[in-house]
Amino acid sequence: MSRYKDAQCRVCRREGCKLFLKGERCYSDKCSVSRRNYAPGEHGQKRAKLSEYGTQLREKQKTKAYYGVGEKQFRKYFEMASNKKGVTGENLLQILESRLDNVVYRLGFGTSRAEARQFVTHAQFEVNGKKVNIASYLVKPGDVVSVRENRKDNSTIKANIEANATRPIPAWLEKDNEKLSGKVLRLASREDIDIALEEHLIVELYSK
Repeated sequence: MSRYKDAQCRVCRREGCKLFLKGERCYSDKCSVSRRNYAPGEHGQKRAKLSEYGTQLREKQKTKAYYGVGEKQFRKYFEMASNKKGVTGENLLQILESRLDNVVYRLGFGTSRAEARQFVTHAQFEVNGKKVNIASYLVKPGDVVSVRENRKDNSTIKANIEANATRPIPAWLEKDNEKLSGKVLRLASREDIDIALEEHLIVELYSK
């Protein structure tokens, strides 16, 4: 799957908000959005008024960047959300929140989703006692996500836990610091999403 590999801070500046792509840097004075709150490039400070389609597209691109998902996979998630009962936009966000890399990030084992994704693909975590190295693995209520026994001495993970100690754990997750694990109490609800997303614009875009 193709993935954006240029400067992550440019993405946040393009979208005009913090997407927390750089971990601790996003919470510091070095954050590019705080220092230069305008789009990158020569004409970045001259934001053109977006059309209806442009607004919808930007919302989709922002959501994709926030969760680190490519177009093909994002469309697959949208189809899954459309086939589920309930509100399609909320279903979509719930699916994205259920990704294993996102859960690892939400539990504070990674400073960013990109780092959490790397931990998962390098087989640092297990779900219900079984090794899982697929970042897009979707967790279910009752699942226990934990650092594998032979990886519990990982200094980076330990440092991340300490650095993220003050970061709140979402209500749909429960963390056990001693066992280096977390339990999925329920699936995420719309109120659990901590970034301003207008998912209805994505639904309108794909409905064209």
